[in-house]
Amino acid sequence: MSKQETRKEKTRQAILNASKSVFLTEGYVLASMDTIAARAQVTKQTVYRYFPSKLELFEATLRHMGPGPKADFLESLEVPDTREALIGFATGFMRSHLRQEHLDTIRLLIAEAPKAPEIVRSFFAMGPSDTKERLHEFFNNRLGVDQPEIPMRLWTAMLFAHQEAAMLGRGIPTEEELAIYAETATDYLLAGLAART
Repeated sequence: MSKQETRKEKTRQAILNASKSVFLTEGYVLASMDTIAARAQVTKQTVYRYFPSKLELFEATLRHMGPGPKADFLESLEVPDTREALIGFATGFMRSHLRQEHLDTIRLLIAEAPKAPEIVRSFFAMGPSDTKERLHEFFNNRLGVDQPEIPMRLWTAMLFAHQEAAMLGRGIPTEEELAIYAETATDYLLAGLAART
């Protein structure tokens, strides 16, 4: 990477870091490109040169935030033991969705959806399609479920239960609690699937 490319990437990262801070503290509607530029220590024209609109900057910020350093739950699906693979996925999935940054993003989307529905559409358009596809494949091949959409949704709904509590300020479960919950939810899933055969 040349010096110019390095400088451009450094500027881009500064803008994204600033926009993350501003979006999560002020919301999407109230966030201004002027504020983001000032926080990034660049001009507003520079921000628009990298990101032509606030929505494009918001989408880039979501990608920049990413799933977090511990979002390795898809790798768990490669574990040979089916139950252990599901438990590993469940634990990582819950951990990723309980990150403070993720919770703050969900709060922002809920609060601003009526005024800026485009950000919700953007969020779900950029959503975890890979996660859904990998789970679908796992349920097909490893669990023998021909139409896995409903059991997948029911199981992941159980995994989202702690997120709802965290959103309401009821605290984040410990790693031990997450492990127990992952095992319990997975055993309910497997028992339910077994009862259908």
